[in-house]
Amino acid sequence: MCLIVFDWRPDAVDGPLFTLAANRDEFFRRTAEPVSWWHDAPTVLAGRDLQGGGTWLGSSRDGRFAALTNYRAPHEMRADAPTRGTLVSDWLTSATRDSNGSPHATPLAYLQHVAQTGDIYNGFNLLVGDWTRRELAWYCNRSDRAPTLLAAGTHGISNAVLDTAWPKLVKKRAELGTLLARTAMPPLERLIELMRDPRLARDDELPSTGIPLERERALSAAFIETPDYGTRGTTALRVAVHGEVINVAVAERSDDNGSHRIARPGDFERSFAFNIERERV
Repeated sequence: MCLIVFDWRPDAVDGPLFTLAANRDEFFRRTAEPVSWWHDAPTVLAGRDLQGGGTWLGSSRDGRFAALTNYRAPHEMRADAPTRGTLVSDWLTSATRDSNGSPHATPLAYLQHVAQTGDIYNGFNLLVGDWTRRELAWYCNRSDRAPTLLAAGTHGISNAVLDTAWPKLVKKRAELGTLLARTAMPPLERLIELMRDPRLARDDELPSTGIPLERERALSAAFIETPDYGTRGTTALRVAVHGEVINVAVAERSDDNGSHRIARPGDFERSFAFNIERERV
């Protein structure tokens, strides 16, 4: 997952609590399953990386959420580092919700637990939420900032720390804000279309991340297209409060229908919706 823009409204009384649009960028050779309910963890709704076994973005029936992006630091990459996708799936599959010091009790506590061994992984951003607690937290293992709870606002994460002003992040974060100012609950399809943008940034806008200029140009698009690497799928997610119910709606458009035959640009679509309880028993 390489570009996420989201709007967070933890004090919402009725309407959207969280709205997200995200692109997953990956090598085409890396096999993955599209978003679905996991057969071995039936409360988890997510795609699945079949090489590493984890996922890049997912939700659970009890109100958990997590998403991950890689941090671009090519000279620091270690082939022996553990897969980062399990940081998402570990949060989604954990059933521990006590107040007795469990690392999985709250989003912030989980990220503090992850941070204890964060240096064993290649660079990442990890966004973790619990909608029943109305908590959303972020951590980057290449940042000096400790894990932190996020206040209300519209944010973006690409392959640097939260809200780093890369052109595609600035553009899509602003477009999301403008869209939500016009209509609080746009169709999920509209959020997906917002992210399917192949336009490149100007050379004078490009960050310098240690990769060749031609590659930097190609990766500056929100929707990336190169011969071997690109945007493999787009996810839209909305969490909305309706009286005593919190509803989660998810839509995904991907280039793989589960057969592992890549079709560009992707047009395989799935959508899901489910309710969670507002108050935990």
